[in-house]
Amino acid sequence: MPRWTFEPGHSAAAFAVRHMMVSQMRGLIKNARGTIDFNPDEPTQAATVEATFDAAGIWTGDDARDAHLRDADFLDVAAHPEIRFRSSEIHCVGGADFRVTGELDLRGVTRPVVLRTHYLGRWQCPYWEGGRDLGPTTRIGFTASTAINRHDFGVSWNSPLDRGGVVVGDEVAILLDVEAILDSDMQRIAAALAQS
Repeated sequence: MPRWTFEPGHSAAAFAVRHMMVSQMRGLIKNARGTIDFNPDEPTQAATVEATFDAAGIWTGDDARDAHLRDADFLDVAAHPEIRFRSSEIHCVGGADFRVTGELDLRGVTRPVVLRTHYLGRWQCPYWEGGRDLGPTTRIGFTASTAINRHDFGVSWNSPLDRGGVVVGDEVAILLDVEAILDSDMQRIAAALAQS
């Protein structure tokens, strides 16, 4: 089974949660790390995925809000620096679409989630490092989405508004973008870099 390594600069998790009852607050955690065992030529074969996100890297475009999201009211980054996902089952549900079931570990709580996943394809691409092309490399890409109730993971800070409203909604929508490089290509590139 071919193994693929996330290309961190092009792999990220975006999220959205209702804010002040009237809008969506959106954010991003970039530089995801992970691996995918997946055969593009036989997509119905058993596959696996593992991913890790640096919780301190959360970004919403507002420094004060980002600091609050990192503290104990929300992600408690000091105690739980990583967010992790590990698949347990992957089913092809038609064409390039998959249902990926696994365990999400967030803020020290592990719970099952299901990702609706779409395979974007495979392509030969250059690999630039230090101003030179070390390619070609073979890349694959996926998008995936899910939604979680943040209270299920102990992320329960809130503040009341009038008429029963709250500052932060319960449901968090998550959208993942993953670009991954064939592991054998990554090993070749690492060897080339070690020799330079």
